[in-house]
Amino acid sequence: MTGTPPVRRRLLGAALRRYRENLGYALDEAAAILECDRSKISRIETGQRGISAKELRELLTEYGVPAAEQAALLAIAHRGRQHGWWQDYRDVLSDAGQDFVIMETSASEILGYEACRVPELLQTAEYARAVADADPACSGDEQRAHAVEVKLARQRAVLQERRPRLELVVGEAALHQAVGGAPVMRPQLARLAALAAAGAGKSARGVSLRVLPFTAGAHAVAGCGSMAILRFADAPGLGVIHLAALSGGVSLEGRDEVTRYSRAFAQLRAAALNPEASARLLRAMAKD
Repeated sequence: MTGTPPVRRRLLGAALRRYRENLGYALDEAAAILECDRSKISRIETGQRGISAKELRELLTEYGVPAAEQAALLAIAHRGRQHGWWQDYRDVLSDAGQDFVIMETSASEILGYEACRVPELLQTAEYARAVADADPACSGDEQRAHAVEVKLARQRAVLQERRPRLELVVGEAALHQAVGGAPVMRPQLARLAALAAAGAGKSARGVSLRVLPFTAGAHAVAGCGSMAILRFADAPGLGVIHLAALSGGVSLEGRDEVTRYSRAFAQLRAAALNPEASARLLRAMAKD
């Protein structure tokens, strides 16, 4: 197998390696659990190959991993083998994109920053359609329709079904970018205002939305594009960073990277307006 392994395999493999090393097990001892050779364990831990649900349970049980954490790891590793709604949108979701969607719908906490557009999880259908119309990767009406549908499906899965803790920071530039013109932007801004107001004061489940104003000046992620941080409450040692790009973006799962980006997000959140002030700004812009 060549190329970079899928992020879900890398995430799972790194976790398995930490569990094994924390117990002081050598590769040979882990291989004995599955009655396989050590090279198989090595390839699993580097993400070069997958692992069956049965073998994963055997390793995790031997490593003494709690049941809730086992369930979280199994959901991340094997949810894609079941038929999910994302499989109907392969024309607009790459393999890496499907990997991200699976992890997003498994996450208990999502932290996100968007500098120049409304976050996908909060876009109205009309805003999403205007974005798809301008996307050169969408080659026809059907593909553009799918690009909109997949965002709305993600919103249903995350906001209505899973309902993780969702904290989003939006750059003020995104609010002035007239995507679709005033008929699209007014209801989009009104929706953001309602979400910011509803999330004000909530510290648990729900949506917390903050605007990073122009007056904030230099900030922790100046010069960077959008980013998303996924965390998993039942597997606190795991985390994923996704950095968007025209090529589909890149995902990072190293603990140092997760710590670094989480710290940067905390600084960004501190520089942004609080939810109440964000809601007031958004309501005023929606009326203009």
